[in-house]
Amino acid sequence: MAAAEMPAGAAPERTPDWHSIDWTKVWRTVRRLQARIVKAVAEGRWNKVKALVYLLTRSFSGRALAILRVVSKSGAKTPGVDGILWNTPEAKSAAFGTLRRHGYRPQPLRRVYIPKSNGKRRGLGIPTMTDRAMQALHLLGLDPIAESHADGHSYGFRRERRCADALAQTHCVLSHRHGPQWILEGDIKACFDRISHQWLLTHVPMDQQLLRKWLKVGFLEKHAWFATTEGTPQGGIISPALANWTLDGLQRLLAEQFAQTPQGQGKSKVHLVRYADDFLITGTSKELLRDQVQPLVAHFLKGRGLELSHEKTQITHIEAGFDFLGQNVRCYPCGKVLTKPSSQSIRTFLAKIQETIDRSGNQTAGELIQRLNQQIKGWTMYHRYAASKRTFTDVDHRIFQMVWRWCRRRHPKKSRKWIKTTYFRRDGHRHWVFTGTLLNQNGQGRPIPLMEAAKVRIIRYVKIRSAVNPYDPKWERYLEARWGWQLAQTRTGRSRIDSLWKEQQGRCVVCDQPLRLAEEDCQIHHRLWRSRGGPDTADNLELLHANCHRQIHVQEERTKAAASREGRL
Repeated sequence: MAAAEMPAGAAPERTPDWHSIDWTKVWRTVRRLQARIVKAVAEGRWNKVKALVYLLTRSFSGRALAILRVVSKSGAKTPGVDGILWNTPEAKSAAFGTLRRHGYRPQPLRRVYIPKSNGKRRGLGIPTMTDRAMQALHLLGLDPIAESHADGHSYGFRRERRCADALAQTHCVLSHRHGPQWILEGDIKACFDRISHQWLLTHVPMDQQLLRKWLKVGFLEKHAWFATTEGTPQGGIISPALANWTLDGLQRLLAEQFAQTPQGQGKSKVHLVRYADDFLITGTSKELLRDQVQPLVAHFLKGRGLELSHEKTQITHIEAGFDFLGQNVRCYPCGKVLTKPSSQSIRTFLAKIQETIDRSGNQTAGELIQRLNQQIKGWTMYHRYAASKRTFTDVDHRIFQMVWRWCRRRHPKKSRKWIKTTYFRRDGHRHWVFTGTLLNQNGQGRPIPLMEAAKVRIIRYVKIRSAVNPYDPKWERYLEARWGWQLAQTRTGRSRIDSLWKEQQGRCVVCDQPLRLAEEDCQIHHRLWRSRGGPDTADNLELLHANCHRQIHVQEERTKAAASREGRL
C-alpha cells in the first residue's frame, strides 16, 4: 500500500513518506479515538478504555502526531545522549519504525542546567528523540483520561487553559463582598523531583512497564550514570501530565472536608486555585487555614512523596496582598480587589530590557527597536487582563530613559537637539517616539517605532468553565465560541502575521488545526511562488505550520518533476 493511500488509523507496513501524510485525516482519527476514550471513562468501562488506548498508541495516526510534536517544538534542535536529531524527512519517516513497544529500551537522560530567577540552577533531563516521541505517543492516550478526572480549578499544563484563567478564578473567589479574607500560599518543595515512583506506578492508568522504564532510566552527567529513585524528569513530554495527576484530587478533598464552615453559616469559603505546583487556598480565618487546611494538605502530599516548603508557604490577609503567577492580588482601602503586575515581575522585565540594550553592540536603532518590541509586546499581552494601565505608563517612562541613555552613549559628542531630531519622531500628540529604520528583504528601509505599552488595551478576561474537557465532543460548540472570542482579542497587532492569523480564523489551511503562534513555528506561504512572479500581497499569502509549509513545497516540486519526466518521455 502506498504511503499516500495508507489508512490514518492503521499501523504502517513500511516506512511512510513524511511529506505525503494526510494530516487532516491524522488529526481527525486521533481526535475520534480520544473522544471515545472520554466516553468510556464516563461510563466506567475501563476495559474499553484500555482497548482504545492500545489502538491509539499502535496506530499510524498516533505515531505520526507523536513525531510531529517532537520535531515541531523548540527542543527539536536539542539532542539526547545519542546526539541524534530528526531534522530531515528521511529521519522522520524512519522514526515510525522505532515507536514500537516490543524491544523498546529508553536511554538515560542528558542532564543540563538552566538558571532560575533566584540565582540557582534547575536541572533538566533531556530524553532522546525516540524517547520523547514514545512519551508523546502514550500521552495521547493518557491525557483524555487525565482531563476526565482533573480538578476543575487546576490550570497548568492543560489544553485550553492558561495563567489568565487561574488569575481570573482567583479574582472571582476573592472579589465577593462577603468572600474569604485569608489566603494560604502553598509551595511544594521540589515537586517534580520528589514524586513517589510507587505512587505513580500504582495510580496512573497507563502501560506500567513503559512508565517504570521512564521513571527508572536515570541520567548522565559528566559521563557518569546516576539512578533516579524518585520524581519525574523536568524536560520529559509526559512529566507535566504525571505531576498534574499526582496533585489532582486535592480540590475534591477540600470540598468534602469543608462543605460547611465551623460556624455553620452555609457554604465553605475554602477554595483551591492551582497552576501546576503553585497553588493558593482561601479561608475565613487564619486559624482555619493554619490548624485544619494546612495539615490536611500536608497529609495529602505526604502520600505522594511530597511536602510543603515551610519557608515559602505562608498565610496572608487579602488587605496585605500576595503575588501569584507574576501578578499581585490585593484588596485596597476602597474595598475593591485588584490584580496588578507584581513588583518582581516589573523589575525582571525592566532588567531584561536593559540587558537587551546593553548587549545591542553595533546594532542599528531599527534592529534594537525590533527586539525591544518583541519583549514589550510579550510582557504587556500577559498583563493586559489586569489593572495595568498605570503600570504600563510607568514602564514606558522607564524604557524611554533607557533608550535616551543609549542614544547619548552612542553619540557622546552630539547635542541633545541632534539626538532628538535623529532618533525621535512625532506620532500624533507624542513628540518623543523612539524610531529607527529597518531593512526589509528587498533592501528597502522602513521606519519602525518603539512600541508604547500604554497603548495596549486592557481587556476583561473571560475565564474558561471549570468542567470543560477539550476531548469531550459535548464541549465542542462552547470551545469554538471561546476560540472566536480569543480570535478577536488575543491578536491585536498590525503585522502581516497577525492579519493573516485573523483572516484564517486562527487555523492552518492545510491541516485545519489551530495556529498557536506563541508555541509553534508558523510560516508565511506564497500561493504563487515569488520565484514564479507571485506578488507579496495579502491575497497571495497564507499562514501555515512550518511542517505543512514544507509539505506543500515538496509536493509541488515533486509534481513539477513528474510533469517534466512525462514531457521528456
